[in-house]
Amino acid sequence: MQEIFLEEIAIHDIVTRLGDEITRDFQGEEVYAVCILKGAALFFSDLVRAIKLPVQLDFMQLSSYGSGSASSGQVKILLDLASSVEGKNVIIVEDIVDTGLSMHYLMENFRHRRAKSVRLCSLLSKPSRRKVDVRVDYCGIEAPDAFLVGYGLDYAQKYRNLPYIGVLKPEIYAKN
Repeated sequence: MQEIFLEEIAIHDIVTRLGDEITRDFQGEEVYAVCILKGAALFFSDLVRAIKLPVQLDFMQLSSYGSGSASSGQVKILLDLASSVEGKNVIIVEDIVDTGLSMHYLMENFRHRRAKSVRLCSLLSKPSRRKVDVRVDYCGIEAPDAFLVGYGLDYAQKYRNLPYIGVLKPEIYAKN
């Protein structure tokens, strides 16, 4: 690890804030929270407990990176939802929005499936790397243009279990 970007306590504070914002915005309604596997699983687990509303949980897995460190630009649904989103307040929960390609694709997909509303909640956002315009409705924090791992974020399926988010040393991912 090159350095720690977010300590555990900072992550907890961000998750609590995001849960409060979602609770306020959807007061009196139910939300359908969709976890984007695998990266958002830890964040999702903490976030849904911070939302003080009825929450339905579902999971999707997308692919645009494979095992590398750069997006291929092609989005594939590897695991689809168990239920319909029609008429539901969908909150997509993502670990990091980078190029925006996957989230733009998914938000449009849910609109075509006739969701009542589609919002995006991401722990981290890298607007400097956007290739398409995508609105992050609930943004934890802007991230530097560095390779981040921990708290669900990985490099080649490693480092997800770290309780903090750190900057990976370039020599680790540059050799591939």
